[in-house]
Amino acid sequence: MKALIIYFSRADENYAVGYIDKGNTEIVAEFVQELTGADMFKVEPAVPYAADYKTCIEEAKQRIGNAPIKEKLADISAYDTIFIMSPIYWGTYAPEVETALTGLDFSGKTVRVISTHEGSGLANMVSDVKKMCKGATVDSKGLDIVGSKAKDSKNTVAEWL
Repeated sequence: MKALIIYFSRADENYAVGYIDKGNTEIVAEFVQELTGADMFKVEPAVPYAADYKTCIEEAKQRIGNAPIKEKLADISAYDTIFIMSPIYWGTYAPEVETALTGLDFSGKTVRVISTHEGSGLANMVSDVKKMCKGATVDSKGLDIVGSKAKDSKNTVAEWL
């Protein structure tokens, strides 16, 4: 099995965590990589978000449906399993994740979803991933990690895998 982690993560000010050097989702993505040997692809916005949380969230709201990214994956045919990971923004994944997923061929892939949050759980992320990843088998039992506990989530991730 060859796996790929597609993730969005943001450092700076995070809700209930304060200012951090590495985003909570990136911390969890690194655990998934360590435990599975998966390749990683970090989704990065073309225009970085503001450092403060409240401005960032408003910017994310404005980017829904139009969130340019720095680099796009062209082909995921070499992978059997795709992990899609993001913090919850406005009830689902960050808008840039949708941009990253658009146009990819998920036929025959297994897709697993992980969110980081401070109370939203998976929100609508699993159902939205199912809409984006046509032809894939999307695991309906995604994993949600409370962002403020991301650094201590390795065992939780290992059990879920």
